[in-house]
Amino acid sequence: MKRRGRLLILAIAFVAVVSWAALAPLPARESREQPFVIPEGTWQRRMSGDQVDILPQQIRLTLGINDVLLLKNQDTVPQTFGPALLMPGQSFRLPFEVASEYQFACTAHSSGQMTIIVDPLPASPWGRLRWRALQLAEAFGNKSHEPTG
Repeated sequence: MKRRGRLLILAIAFVAVVSWAALAPLPARESREQPFVIPEGTWQRRMSGDQVDILPQQIRLTLGINDVLLLKNQDTVPQTFGPALLMPGQSFRLPFEVASEYQFACTAHSSGQMTIIVDPLPASPWGRLRWRALQLAEAFGNKSHEPTG
């Protein structure tokens, strides 16, 4: 009987968490920037034969939440991102206004390419639940950018 009560409590807690994730409004932010850093030594590591990708091959942004990509070049050499040349110590802000998938040339990647996926602001409960699940998965799997606070 005690086990059945615990399972019932766990089931109710699970339903409550999923309901909150689906129905609660998405967070408003002061800054909609999503920062990514190209650390010092990236070019040198690549020239020594290291196939490291400092930035993820794919970055996912959401309109109205984090729809401004902020790249910071902390390397000692210039880096190219799309049409922009980022000098050492320079930052580049790229705001997105249309949900779509974008391809950019990027010298911080061994492939020379990076994909930016901009999702629309999730309006439905299922959309908000999916968005929160993706954010949670990214928080555990993507350690290559600065915390978003």
